[in-house]
Amino acid sequence: MIKKGAERVGATGKILTVLSGEPVDPPPVWIMRQAGRYLPEYRETRKVAGSFLDLCYNPELAAEVTLQPIRRFDLDAAILFSDILVIPDALGQRVTFEEGVGPVLDPVGEGDVAGMDPDAVVTRLAPVLEAVRQVRAALAPEKALIGFCGAPWTVATYMVAGRGTPDQAPARRMALLEPERFARLIDVLVEASARYLSAQIAAGADVVMIFDTWAGILDEEGFETWAIEPVRRMIEKVRSSHSGAKVIAFPKGAGARLGAYAAKTGADAFGLDWTTPIRTAHGMVPAGRALQGNLDPLRLIAGGEALDRGVDAILAAAAGRPHIFNLGHGITPDTPIPHVERLVARVRRER
Repeated sequence: MIKKGAERVGATGKILTVLSGEPVDPPPVWIMRQAGRYLPEYRETRKVAGSFLDLCYNPELAAEVTLQPIRRFDLDAAILFSDILVIPDALGQRVTFEEGVGPVLDPVGEGDVAGMDPDAVVTRLAPVLEAVRQVRAALAPEKALIGFCGAPWTVATYMVAGRGTPDQAPARRMALLEPERFARLIDVLVEASARYLSAQIAAGADVVMIFDTWAGILDEEGFETWAIEPVRRMIEKVRSSHSGAKVIAFPKGAGARLGAYAAKTGADAFGLDWTTPIRTAHGMVPAGRALQGNLDPLRLIAGGEALDRGVDAILAAAAGRPHIFNLGHGITPDTPIPHVERLVARVRRER
């Protein structure tokens, strides 16, 4: 039965209702990268913080930018403001963010992995966990707080190459030529990331999300080995500490392999990029699992009829299915704020 009206909220909120396998009409909505440079209040807070990492590690300011889009758009979930690369930073790898370039890391050397201590990650990321506590205390009870981390494969691609590349070939090459060495790095990331997600849940996160932005570049064997299996292990570890923990996984570019990913990882919901039709995903993901997505971010920039058609098509395709409305990737800095307002109203059938 599809829950409607006041009954759709309940004590757990719309997001958790959907993650429990129950459709909600209209579906809950939040936006990946919803706290970011398209908001003037974010830009002002960023000036106060200094560097991007300084903002991530300042609990008060990180909590503030996490809450900004909730105040402006009344979205159904807040997602912690942080970055997937705080994990390598906490493991002792130098991480910086350069304007116009993005993340820059010291590439992992031959002996670096042996010196990485997953036990230290939760301690080093204590400021991030304090931000989680502050956000949860400030959020209305029916609003979900989403914690997150990067999937081991995606984080490893940056650690190996030292930055993003068009096809992350350095990590793919290491995985093929030095599989044992690469597996040791993945093992460290599985353990560190699972502990980090568990700590976020303990601090107040209602849901955790695993971003595998570079999953789609792997071949079939690599996808099974480096995308599916590490995430399966992570989720198992998180649930060993927090039974019934709700997990959203986003294997960007999974395409035809989404079914295997859904069957084997055990996540409660699966984010779709805009190249995977919702109706196609219906046939690959078990009916009791939720789908999340998957509007093309360019439709949000375009606005108008292009935006309305995209929203309406997704709502029609997802009807009757547990579904969380979102973009197929993160919101971009050039997105007009009125278009975001129109998106939220359209999903909620307010215009």
